[in-house]
Amino acid sequence: MSRENLPRLNVPLPEFLSADPYGYVHAKGSRIGLQTIVRGYNNGYSPEMLALEYPSVSLATVHKVIAFYLENREEADRYLAECDADMEELRATSPLGPSLEELRQRMVARKLIKQA
Repeated sequence: MSRENLPRLNVPLPEFLSADPYGYVHAKGSRIGLQTIVRGYNNGYSPEMLALEYPSVSLATVHKVIAFYLENREEADRYLAECDADMEELRATSPLGPSLEELRQRMVARKLIKQA
């Protein structure tokens, strides 16, 4: 996926949010994304619960992020939908990791090598 097709939030970001070069919007000073806070909020988490769950984001910032979301809901929901679509594409195109059985076989092989 090219950088031109990455999700972008097309509203000016306030001082408590920043975006990395790939368009990932997060609370400044942390890696907790806008989508993480918004999804928690939309799933019934209170700002206090979110601040406890993500201690790198202050309660005041959680409140600000939620207010930003509510003020820019249409654009933010579009951005979140694009993030979801990107994640689904990555899941669909990424190779599967080793199975549990393969990991067990690797452990046995390592033990045999150490014993030799």
